[in-house]
Amino acid sequence: MFKFDPKKILQHWEYILIFAVFIFLLIVFYNLFFTPNYYSAKEPVQFDIKRGEAFSSVAERLFEKGIIPNETNFRIAAFIYGAEKKVRAARFHIPNGLSYLDLLDFFISGKCLFERAITVSDGQTIKWLAYKLERDIFTDSSKFVNNAFDTAFISTLGLNLNSLEGYLFAKDYVVYEHSPAEELLTIFYKSLNEFFVDSLEERARQIGFTRHEILTLASIIKGETNLETEMPVISGVYHNRLRIGMRLQADPTIQYILPKGWRRLLYKDLQIDSPYNTYKYSGLPPGPINNPGAKAILAALYPEDNKYLYFVADGKGGHKFGKTLKEHNQNVRDFRNRFKRRK
Repeated sequence: MFKFDPKKILQHWEYILIFAVFIFLLIVFYNLFFTPNYYSAKEPVQFDIKRGEAFSSVAERLFEKGIIPNETNFRIAAFIYGAEKKVRAARFHIPNGLSYLDLLDFFISGKCLFERAITVSDGQTIKWLAYKLERDIFTDSSKFVNNAFDTAFISTLGLNLNSLEGYLFAKDYVVYEHSPAEELLTIFYKSLNEFFVDSLEERARQIGFTRHEILTLASIIKGETNLETEMPVISGVYHNRLRIGMRLQADPTIQYILPKGWRRLLYKDLQIDSPYNTYKYSGLPPGPINNPGAKAILAALYPEDNKYLYFVADGKGGHKFGKTLKEHNQNVRDFRNRFKRRK
């Protein structure tokens, strides 16, 4: 009968070599997976993994930020651990001293902040936007409002303004939960800059307006109507009034200064002494009264060429326009008669 005798197969020194290789591989394996890695930056480091981002890109950015000492080893660890497809798209705050294995586990199941969709609605004020941000993505609303009116913070954006009202571009965004107020304000303002390209700046100059004045006028236009088709028409009315020195007499500018927000205006409201009261003061108010979107801004830049000086609600969600005060008064009477019949 055949008997297996390992002594006849391997020499003594060969056993030592195999054992040494095994120990070496064990050490390498331990260093690769379990040895803590330390970074020099302030702890914790914020790290965002974007939706659809390749794992190779994640590893490369981790190495560039000094969070991991070796990009290749991290990718090998992820391959062995089967983590390449399990890493979540989210915002992480990475503590110091994580091994490759710990870091991968942190990306897979650790605490993180996910992306959420948020909309800066066309015509939304800073205060209403702050309420929405706290409700939907858990951003501190008071900090958002305070920063939006903080001249020191506003100056970091390269602006010499008392408020960012009008400068937070109305559109859809995807942001992280609990995003800091400063970060959100910067994102929203950056979107305005991306929209307000050189050709629009040049158009504003051609018609004798600054960007600030265009945003102010656009906010009033948006305050007057939700109908995009009406915006250039109403813009034409206000351009005509400004041209002849007629007061704008825009109700939305009064609504903006009411301490408790929008409501039906009373005659006494028109007597409020404020530079935003366009019934008392000629020209544009000091700044925007909300954050207008693209349609309102374009309407302010490209008004309809008309002769209208007046408009009044038509009771159907739109407005009736008049060229003369006589025509306007008749439109007002028609509106009141329709309102009485409805009651």
